[in-house]
Amino acid sequence: MIRIRRAAASPAPARARRTGRRSPIASVALVAVGLLLTGGAYTLFTASSGASAAVDLNSPQTIAQGKKLFEANCATCHGLALQGSPAGPSLVGVGAAAVDFQVGTGRMPLAQDAPQAEQKPPVFNDTQTKELAAYVASVAPGPAIPESKYLQADGNATRGAELFRINCAMCHNVAGAGGALTEGKYAPNLHDVSPAHIYEAMLTGPQNMPVFNDANLTPQDKADIITALKATQQNENVGGFALGSLGPVAEGLFLWIFGLGAIVAFTVWLTAKAN
Repeated sequence: MIRIRRAAASPAPARARRTGRRSPIASVALVAVGLLLTGGAYTLFTASSGASAAVDLNSPQTIAQGKKLFEANCATCHGLALQGSPAGPSLVGVGAAAVDFQVGTGRMPLAQDAPQAEQKPPVFNDTQTKELAAYVASVAPGPAIPESKYLQADGNATRGAELFRINCAMCHNVAGAGGALTEGKYAPNLHDVSPAHIYEAMLTGPQNMPVFNDANLTPQDKADIITALKATQQNENVGGFALGSLGPVAEGLFLWIFGLGAIVAFTVWLTAKAN
């Protein structure tokens, strides 16, 4: 009898280890790095494009570009020759400072008919604003955009605070928090307003604000006022809750509602406990 010997099955070869597969952590890290690089590049681009560009207001190219912007966006109300109309005042002689303030703060173009133009995000970027200012200033002379040396907020804050109390606090509040005026108008809050726009407002007197030309307040006076406002904004309120810095009316109302209310509540609780 022939015995058939079955060949012993050889053991299965060991599965080769994969060496090319990435770890899940490595994939997540690559995605995170890519997002960071993309976000950083986008932030750098937007920051550089949104930065205040150095614009030559006397350049014919700047004036020509400003004229195009004016005719497309402003002439309907202010007239092709800046002469004004029933819908908007004349801009002859207002100067570059007035345009830079009104357009740079978003007050112009006007969003709606109201007692006064409200501040809103600007429609034009800084370069376009300067081009509009250059064109308006080229038609007739007027107050110019202030020099940067007066906008550093490094003047005399003590003297600036005194000048602010004498000339501005009756409308803007001694802390620059703003206040109500007549006929639905108001003095705006001056916190977070750029030094250039503060200076330009003093120089041009927008809406209900009086004009403080260099004969009333010198450029250094204006620089000191800006310094005082920025110092007030940066310093911590040592008196506790600021309550909007709206003055004694808000403080008195707070005491009447919460102070007397707390006293009455404590009295009721004490009487009920005694009974």
